[in-house]
Amino acid sequence: MSRIGKRPIAIPPQVQVKVDGQLVEVKGPKGTLSRTLPSLVKVSVEGQEIRVERENDSRTARERHGLCRTLVYNMVQGVTQGFEKKLEIQGVGYRASCQGKKLILNVGYSKPVEMEMPPQINVAVNNNTEIVVSGIDKELVGNVAARIRAVRPPEVYKGKGIRYVGEYVRRKVGKSGKSGKK
Repeated sequence: MSRIGKRPIAIPPQVQVKVDGQLVEVKGPKGTLSRTLPSLVKVSVEGQEIRVERENDSRTARERHGLCRTLVYNMVQGVTQGFEKKLEIQGVGYRASCQGKKLILNVGYSKPVEMEMPPQINVAVNNNTEIVVSGIDKELVGNVAARIRAVRPPEVYKGKGIRYVGEYVRRKVGKSGKSGKK
């Protein structure tokens, strides 16, 4: 039995959950999320709890059991609290700015990189070097943050680039100025 899958999910008082076969819809104060779960897993609402159960003990059903429970739990968390990822920009002259739903990154290329954000995602820029990506869908927040980081990943010699706050970048030693020949 999946340790994660067998734990019930508590439904907060301001959240409504509707299950229609494999379609799960969660409404809360921050918005609405819906997801179609894969087969071999059943979702049921019992009082103030959501239970995720598998239909049989096949390998595929066991694999999906914990996954589906986590997906439903993230939906409940998203509509109540939301999710956010923070990124920081390091490098001389590197900076970011925000114009509406457009993020503009100046990170050492000949032209600024402009990224249009999905409607469910909010982006804020603090001090020109800290980017905060927030929204109610955990998967979408993570994907947008990864796309922003991929514009200029941190390089290993000087550490310049876009990284997650708290991310450790292993540094390499550069070439020494002296050669072995005389």
